[in-house]
Amino acid sequence: MRFFPGLIVAVLAACSAAPPASDRVMVAPGVALVLPAPGELGRREDAVQLVTARRDGETFVFECRLSVDGERLLLAGSDSMGRRAMTVTWSRDGIVVERADWLPDSLKPENILADIVLLYWPEEAVRRGLSGAALTQTSQGRHIGDAIAVSWRGDPWNGLSRLVNRPWGYEIEVRSARVAP
Repeated sequence: MRFFPGLIVAVLAACSAAPPASDRVMVAPGVALVLPAPGELGRREDAVQLVTARRDGETFVFECRLSVDGERLLLAGSDSMGRRAMTVTWSRDGIVVERADWLPDSLKPENILADIVLLYWPEEAVRRGLSGAALTQTSQGRHIGDAIAVSWRGDPWNGLSRLVNRPWGYEIEVRSARVAP
């Protein structure tokens, strides 16, 4: 296993750390998600997470603290040496990103947020924002067409979640533990 010096959850897609021009994010070729507001989660959640991302035969591991309430989402990530990699604050005022200089420019904060929404937001909020593919949901997970599969073992905020993006060739496994706010 290789420990990458940074938050590479978005192993995900490419771009700069500049806030997106809109809240519409491409999550797979031809598939877009309009990001719902943080408050559409419908409750407050705070979790510490161990994230393992796999892409192109490489494995990247990092730690995060994710906090969501009716007004904002805060994601703080650090590498395996404890260095702060990125902080993303998402509120009605937009997305504010603070990132370490050593992070790759290919890391897109809006794709990180889209993956978080796909993993944790209620079915109706995801369905409402999705275009280009159908959403199918069961008690064990959800599928976005044939492109993206999300699965949960138990409570996703206090257990194991997994997202596989087939077209873009990455997979994210998140072990979460709920913490008191």
